[in-house]
Amino acid sequence: MYRYTEFDKQFVRARAAQHRDQLERFQAGQLSADEFKPLRLQNGWYVQRYAPMLRVAVPYGEISAPQLQVLAQIAREYDTPDAALLAQAQATQDKIAGLAPKLTTNCGHFTTRQNVQFNWIPLSKSADVMDLLSSVNLHGIQTSGNCIRNTTTDELAGVAVDEVVDPRPYAELIRQWSTLHPEFAFLPRKFKIAITGAAEDRAAIGWHDVGLQMVKNAAGEVGFKVLVGGGMGRTPTVGTQIREFLPWNQIMNYLEAVIRVYNRWGRRDNIYKARIKILVKAEGQRYFDEVEAEYQDILVKDGGLHTIPQAEFDRVAACFAAPALNLPNDASWAAKAEADVSIESAKTPAFARWIAQNVKPHQNPALRAVSLSFKRTGQAPGDATADQLDAAAALVAKYSAGEARVTHTQNLVLPWVRLDQLHALWLEAKALGLAQPNIGLLTDMIACPGGDYCALANARSLPLAAAITERYQDLDELNDLGHIDFHISGCINSCGHHHSGHIGILGVDKDGKEWYQVTLGGSDGKALSGPTVAGKVVGPSFSSFEVPDVIEAILDTYKALRTSQGHKAEAFIDTLRRVGQDPFKAAANAARHPAEETTA
Repeated sequence: MYRYTEFDKQFVRARAAQHRDQLERFQAGQLSADEFKPLRLQNGWYVQRYAPMLRVAVPYGEISAPQLQVLAQIAREYDTPDAALLAQAQATQDKIAGLAPKLTTNCGHFTTRQNVQFNWIPLSKSADVMDLLSSVNLHGIQTSGNCIRNTTTDELAGVAVDEVVDPRPYAELIRQWSTLHPEFAFLPRKFKIAITGAAEDRAAIGWHDVGLQMVKNAAGEVGFKVLVGGGMGRTPTVGTQIREFLPWNQIMNYLEAVIRVYNRWGRRDNIYKARIKILVKAEGQRYFDEVEAEYQDILVKDGGLHTIPQAEFDRVAACFAAPALNLPNDASWAAKAEADVSIESAKTPAFARWIAQNVKPHQNPALRAVSLSFKRTGQAPGDATADQLDAAAALVAKYSAGEARVTHTQNLVLPWVRLDQLHALWLEAKALGLAQPNIGLLTDMIACPGGDYCALANARSLPLAAAITERYQDLDELNDLGHIDFHISGCINSCGHHHSGHIGILGVDKDGKEWYQVTLGGSDGKALSGPTVAGKVVGPSFSSFEVPDVIEAILDTYKALRTSQGHKAEAFIDTLRRVGQDPFKAAANAARHPAEETTA
C-alpha cells in the first residue's frame, strides 16, 4: 500500500493541530456554531441524530494493520456515549413501530466510500481522536462538506487478474491534487470520483460525479475513459461518457476543467438540484463544450499547469511496491499448495464453500485475495466492534503483509494471502465470526446506518437488514439463490445505494411513520449484474412488518420462474430481465398484510 512520505505525515499532524485550535476556540466562545460548522465538517465531524459522527478517510480503501489497531482503540476508548444519552436514544428508538434492535456503541462502521465511521464520540474529545489518528497517518480531511471527497477504487486494485492498469497511483495523485484545493473547497455540493483499472468495473464508476476507467489504446498507451454526471439520490443518473480516451498525464488538467465549470454553473439555490448530474442533464452538450474549452485554456493559457510529469508519476508509483512475502523459490511450490487446498476442500465442505465465495484469484498464482465478511447476525452490515477491529488487524498482520482494503460493499479484503496459509486463515477468521461464506450473496447486503443514527433518514435500515439476515441463514438456500445485490437506504440520499441493487429498499416517511419502497433491476456495472442502471419501484410502499415477507415472495417467484421455464442455473437479475417485473410485482403485492393500511 501507499507509503506515506515525511511531508504526508507532517501535513496530517498539522491538520490535527489545526482542528484542536479550532475546537478550543469554539469551546471558548471565540467561534460561533455557524463558524465552526464548515471547519469541523471538512475534518469529518458531523452532528447526527443523537451524537456527533466521525468519518475517517481511508484513501481508495487501503488500510494497514497498525491503522486498524488505532481504530480499535478509538472504538474502545472514545465511541462511548454518556449513559443517560444512550438510554434516551434507545428509548426513542423503542417507541418506533416495527423491529427495534439495540443501538450499538464501541464499534466502527465500514462505509460504501471505503471509509470508517464512528457514531458516539463526544465532540469535546474530537481533538484527542484526531491526534490519535494522525499517529498512523489517518485523518478526516474532506470526508464531509461540499468538496472533493475520498476517491474510491476497486478493492482488488493492484492484484486483480483482469487488471489493465493499476489505478492506485492515479488515485493517490488525485488525492494529493484535490486535498485542500483552494478553488474547490466550497463547491455547490459534495463531489465524488471513482476510478477502476480492471476489465470488470468493481468500483461502480457510472454512479459517480466523475467515473474514470483506465484503458489502453491501439498503440498501447495508457489513458482514461471519462464519465461525468452520475449519481443516486432523488434523481438517479448514470454518468455520461465525455471522453473516450484522455492521456494519463492530462487527468488533473481535465478534472480541473470538469469541476471548474461545475463550480461556475452548478446550482447553489437548491440543495436538491446542486449535484453535477443536474447540470449535465440540464445543459448536456453545452456543458461538455464548456469543459472542453476550459481544458484547452488550461493547456494553452496556463501551460498545462497540472500535467503530470513522468518523474512525479514514478515517484508516487514507487510508493506502491508490492510487499516482501518471502515466498519459496521452488517453482512447484504453488502447484503443491493449490493441490493441498483442493484436498482440504474435499475433506471440509465448509472450507470449500468459503474458498468458492470469499477467495479470489491473484496476479501472483501463489497468492489469493480473501474477503472477511462483516455481514452476520447480531450486528449491522459493516459494523466492527473494538475487539473485531483488533482481531482483524492481527489477521491482516499475520496473513496479508499488514495490508487490507475496505470495500464499497462494507467488508475487508486481505490482498496478499499465501496459498499455503488459506486454511489457517479460515480457521482463525471462522473462530472470530468473520468467515461467513456469503460474499456476493443475498446476506452480503449494503445498508446505510439509517434512522438509528442519521438525522437525515426517513426510516431505519438496520432492523430490515437484521430481519433479512436472520431469515436467510441456510447456506444451501443462499447458494441456490446465487448472486444477488441487495441494498437498503434509509432515505432518498441513497447512502445504501438502493438504486443499484438487484433488489433495493428505500425508507420513506408517511405521516410520521416508517414505510419502504422496493425497487428491482438495478445494477452497479459488475460483470454479474450487467450495464449500470437504476432499479424500478415495485409499487406503493410497504410497512416494516411486510418487507421481509415481500422479499421472500420475490425470491420464491424467482425460483419458480427459473425452474418452470427451464433456466435452473439462471441468476436472479437475468430472470428478472428475461421475464420482466410484472410477476415479481404481483408476488410482492400479494405479500401485503391485509389487516394493516398498506398504501402510501
